[in-house]
Amino acid sequence: MKGVAKLSPGVGQVGLLDAPEPSAIPGHVVIEVTAAGLCGTDAHIYHDEYPCRPPVILGHEVAGKIVDVGRDVTRFPIGSSVTSEPYFTLCGVCPFCKAGMPNHCPNRASIGSGVHGAFARYVLVKERSVHLLPESVDERAGALTEPLACCVHALENSKVEPGDAAVITGPGAIGLIMLQVVKAAGAQALVIGTETDGARLALAQQLGADETWIAGKDDLHKLVTERTDGLGADIAFECSGAGPGAQTALDLVRHRGRYVQVGLFGKPVQWDLEQVCVKELQVHGTFATVASSWRKALALLQSGQLRTAPLISHTLPLEAWQQAFDLFEGGEGVKIVFSPE
Repeated sequence: MKGVAKLSPGVGQVGLLDAPEPSAIPGHVVIEVTAAGLCGTDAHIYHDEYPCRPPVILGHEVAGKIVDVGRDVTRFPIGSSVTSEPYFTLCGVCPFCKAGMPNHCPNRASIGSGVHGAFARYVLVKERSVHLLPESVDERAGALTEPLACCVHALENSKVEPGDAAVITGPGAIGLIMLQVVKAAGAQALVIGTETDGARLALAQQLGADETWIAGKDDLHKLVTERTDGLGADIAFECSGAGPGAQTALDLVRHRGRYVQVGLFGKPVQWDLEQVCVKELQVHGTFATVASSWRKALALLQSGQLRTAPLISHTLPLEAWQQAFDLFEGGEGVKIVFSPE
């Protein structure tokens, strides 16, 4: 089968790889991929900014149907419509695994970076990582369960409360999911983009944003303070993975507020750390997912409180991988998914 892969270390070095079709082994299932989302992590791998083990097929946001199961697999019959956590190899014995935090296992290997991933017709995954999709969620929308679970985990780390005013910088796929998660928690969502984000900000409004503003054009400090009795935002979620977005979020959060870094930068950025001291901020990092975030993410999809389908702007075949990466790099659309069928 063909897969979009990181072929060797270095910037770029991505292309189509011929790989054998996987067969199920004990404790594993094979998913025939219906849709696989192109993520910022894949772009970081392209630019050699995120660790991986080439040659390796990329892609960790996936949904499809089970077509083969290991002999000891009993939870998922063939034909089940599923999504999967990315974790493939975990040690199971480190303090993080024992505490239910597999995202920090030092021996973790995930599909799409450590082992072959979902940018192919078939992907082999651990049975323990698989989740049935709700009947009301189609597989294209279900492929975005993983980024949704990441946003839920960010919420778990930061403890958003009803009535909080939450600034969200970066109206890409993560920011647009984050605003819906924030709204589901009962908080206000104040979404900030750039002048090139007009279509994304319009979509943010359709998805329930209370306000949308443009950095460099709108007086952000004035607008936020007017809507928060002069205090500033209770919490800021930085979803752009860009230095200016981080600084904007830091500037707009109130004294004794909370700052949450959701987006990955891929490289060091300049940041006014003194504000953390002067404002007595609580700063939270968030990375990947845990079991509870998947359970909550699927419940949000099933209830209809969270919609991922409107985020899908492009569906492309694997052969158009360069176009997909170019669209992503150019900030066009919102979410690009591959359809290997």
